Amino acid sequence: MGDVWVVVDHENGETSKVTSQMLTAARGLAKEAGGDPVAVFCGQGWETAKERVSKFGAAKAIVAESEDFSNYQTAPQVEVVAKLIEERQPWGVLFASVPSGKEVATRVAARLGLGVLADATNITIEGDKPKVEHSAFGGATIVQKTLKGGPFLICVKPNAFVSEEAAAEVQEDKVETSISEDAKRVVVKERVEKEAGGRPAVDQAAIIVSGGRGLQDPKNFELIEGLADQLGAAVGASRAAVDAGWYPHAHQVGQTGKTVSPQLYIAVGISGAIQHRAGMQTSKTIIAINKDAEAPIFQLVDFGIVGDLFDVVPKLTEEIGKRKGGG
Repeated sequence: MGDVWVVVDHENGETSKVTSQMLTAARGLAKEAGGDPVAVFCGQGWETAKERVSKFGAAKAIVAESEDFSNYQTAPQVEVVAKLIEERQPWGVLFASVPSGKEVATRVAARLGLGVLADATNITIEGDKPKVEHSAFGGATIVQKTLKGGPFLICVKPNAFVSEEAAAEVQEDKVETSISEDAKRVVVKERVEKEAGGRPAVDQAAIIVSGGRGLQDPKNFELIEGLADQLGAAVGASRAAVDAGWYPHAHQVGQTGKTVSPQLYIAVGISGAIQHRAGMQTSKTIIAINKDAEAPIFQLVDFGIVGDLFDVVPKLTEEIGKRKGGG
């Protein structure tokens, strides 16, 4: 059958959390496919990324280092990855199911006449083909699909797999990059970095405190932020809160937002619609604070607090602060 490739999702060599998760998945798939897990790196900063991909078990790495991947938008990576797949015919290729990863995957698929499945939450091998699971109808239904013709292109949803370390000696294969003039038509003239806040990103955090419509007013997200800061947590938001303009979309947790799997998830004023539950139900420990004892969120939690969040959250924040201070 063949190798399983992972297209490394990174920023100047700093790999994302989903890359480690994809490498973990690739190790198991490669074992069944009779090949190796292979990291495919396009961009700059390979020496930084190398330590991370070897830590999570990449046996081989195909490395295409060039400024072209930063100077031009998407097309150079599409061109290089498509050419490599066509020449080397891996069993399958995993991409991060994030906007950039899905764009590259679909454009590669179009070039090669292949199918691509997005938002995979589980992948197994049946015969010589992958059986891919992803959720539908807001997480109410799990759909299983099979790609008929390989190489198989699959986009893996962040936090669908738990990353597990398995250190390996990476065999590097550095390839020449020859980018066509056609791939250079869209030039990146400027990059503006958004100033990072003091809190972790919602899809990378070990602890998340999320607020919903029960907060009643966008100003009340200050309660969520205060509790999150005491815990060193990220701030999340339900779709209802985001749609109302109470908090930025980048913080949305749910089927149409970020899929998260932190060690601790605290849902404040969130009823627990299927759409939201689909994005956080794999969290290790879930706590809900809601005055409605019949709220669907309580079907999912490890610990539930039935009470007015405007009483509970300030007291909880204060108590955590006291314990941190030794009081």
